[in-house]
Amino acid sequence: MNPLLMIEDDVRLSQMVADYLTQSGYCVEQAGSAQHGLERLQSDPAPALVILDLMLPDLDGLEVCRRIRQLPGEEAHTPVLMLTAKGDPMDRVLGLEIGADDYLAKPFEPRELLARIRAIQRRQEIARGRVGAPSAPVMRFGSLEIDRDARRVLVHGQPCELTSYQFDLLAVMAERAGRVLTREQIMEAVRGRELEAFDRSIDVHVGRIRAAIEHDVKDPKRILTVRGVGYVFARQQH
Repeated sequence: MNPLLMIEDDVRLSQMVADYLTQSGYCVEQAGSAQHGLERLQSDPAPALVILDLMLPDLDGLEVCRRIRQLPGEEAHTPVLMLTAKGDPMDRVLGLEIGADDYLAKPFEPRELLARIRAIQRRQEIARGRVGAPSAPVMRFGSLEIDRDARRVLVHGQPCELTSYQFDLLAVMAERAGRVLTREQIMEAVRGRELEAFDRSIDVHVGRIRAAIEHDVKDPKRILTVRGVGYVFARQQH
């Protein structure tokens, strides 16, 4: 298993988390600055997941997340779990929009951090076909192509930029094309964390997916909103 990378300038917190995750069977590497973390991301072996603090001394976590998504190769798809001080809703929304896969507000319980890491890894395993994934590796809907094995989405032959979590959400909805899904059902299907009351983080992800695959995000034809219920992925597409 590739190591986890924690980019956090609070040495005490970073060491506490590293010790806890090590006891749970993970190898954890620590970076005390954005520059150090970005350099480590491009070395071999690449981290399996990044735990990223929002407030860093040399660069804020949002910019670090943005740069991770711009890295060449598979490193750009490395899952990112962002730590936000005080749990500011706007910080969470911005982080998700930029490409974070999940977020956790400080202060947090190490057990919750571990649970979120495992949830992200389960989603990856499901999407890669290790745990009960459908046999067909490629799904095609008109000009839209979803390749589960390559974890790649194409529209008219052109690749779409999605985070690991957004790919999993899209795949789950596409597999159930024509079926109306509640937010809770979608989150459960990707084995994510339980939804908090009035939590609409999934709407942010759906918005990013639409921006990548729809011809007109103001008039979506692929992922339709069912008011008061959730979403439905259209069977017939062009």
